[in-house]
Amino acid sequence: MSVSAIPDNAPAAADSASPPPGDGLRRTMRSRHLVMIAMGGVIGSGLFLSSGFTVSQAGPLGAVLAYLVGAFVVWLVMACLGELAVTYPVSGAFHVYATRAIGPATGFATAWLYWLTWAVALGSEFTACGLLMQRWFPGVSVWIWCMVFAAVVFGVNAFSARVFGETEYWFSLVKVIAVVALIVLGGAALAGFHPLSPSGSHPFLLANFHTPDGLFPNGFSGVLVTVLAAFYAFSGSELIGVAAGETENPAEAVPKALRVTVVRLLIFFVGAITVIAASIPYDEVGLDESPFVTVFSSIGIPYAADAMNFVIITALLSAGNSGLYSCARMLFSLAQEKQAPQALRRLSRRGIPLTALSLSMLGGLASLVSSVAAPETVYLVLVSIAGFAAVGVWMSIVAAQFFHRRAFVRAGGDPGSLPYRTPFYPVVPVLAFVLCLASLIGIALDPAQATALYFGVPFVAGCYLYYWLRHGRRRTGVATS
Repeated sequence: MSVSAIPDNAPAAADSASPPPGDGLRRTMRSRHLVMIAMGGVIGSGLFLSSGFTVSQAGPLGAVLAYLVGAFVVWLVMACLGELAVTYPVSGAFHVYATRAIGPATGFATAWLYWLTWAVALGSEFTACGLLMQRWFPGVSVWIWCMVFAAVVFGVNAFSARVFGETEYWFSLVKVIAVVALIVLGGAALAGFHPLSPSGSHPFLLANFHTPDGLFPNGFSGVLVTVLAAFYAFSGSELIGVAAGETENPAEAVPKALRVTVVRLLIFFVGAITVIAASIPYDEVGLDESPFVTVFSSIGIPYAADAMNFVIITALLSAGNSGLYSCARMLFSLAQEKQAPQALRRLSRRGIPLTALSLSMLGGLASLVSSVAAPETVYLVLVSIAGFAAVGVWMSIVAAQFFHRRAFVRAGGDPGSLPYRTPFYPVVPVLAFVLCLASLIGIALDPAQATALYFGVPFVAGCYLYYWLRHGRRRTGVATS
């Protein structure tokens, strides 16, 4: 391991198909693993549980439009991420991109924002799993299930990257099957084929889109708030960048995974929200029941509630699995750049950063405890920062790609020589940054989400201040080999 003296703003055209850098991590994952890791990070309780609330706020058409905008922004961000991930195929790479292209303080803040996002999510996901298990095992305390699920997720991550990738593949497959079933069976029912429907009737095609209060029953403000929520719903797709450093032949696997992921997310999210909005009147859908259960029950699918309970638990475990992986790689990468204790660089014989993994799990369990011990103080702060961080990390990615390409061209590089390049530069990164920034500004207009700014902005400022006090404002090299 060495520290490069190359300036941060002078990215090299790395050979992304070369052997892994001397960090000990192993390239054992393939394109199909990357796709499912990204799908696992995105398709979760937000789609299975909260999509009904989205429809109730924006109305049927507004919800579909919001998810279309969200999918478009995901494509913009993924297009930028692809160029960076192929050029710099290192594990836990978001902050490496920002460090090289923007500055080390920005990279430091990006890393801790992303680590905190998933560390907070771990505790809430384990808690939710425990609560859902009460349906079948009401006599077993929730905290026991939390410990069981935490041990399972930790064990999967501690064994090997290949085992993690394979487990996440099957976890995500369960969720994908549930979404496909909703789209196919719900779509068939909307087309008039619903022989098992208990009531014998079902809404036809998009009849529910015509509401008594117009196409946007809660006005355009309801759609705007839903657009902001849709941005957060799509967060997790960037996990492809985290896993690039442990992927076989990143130059081929990463671009393929990005393309497939964006197309599938567009089909699954927009398809699912369209079926839900068309099947359930917007004023009858909410948070009291998963809209998946409501749709499946309305068309007569047996044991819909139990089946979806299993799927939602799988979804939460999948997100926790991806989240712990991401947390550990982010800490490992920080230690590589000497921005975190060097103990976090220690690897097991299988190439797993166990110290970073253990610390991340402790962070997740701490957020779990805080959600019970101080629900109105500590946990609220952490969750608010996590929501703010999702869009903040996207902004860091697209800004890094913009400055990366500009510096590459100024240094005499030919964009055509890049293994993968962001299309329509600079329109794509600039448009993505503006839309993400607009979503953060829009948060201030929604009292329910404004808390994210109150805690998120000071947290980012604190990261910058700590870095400058500890390391000064000089630019430093980054670990490259």
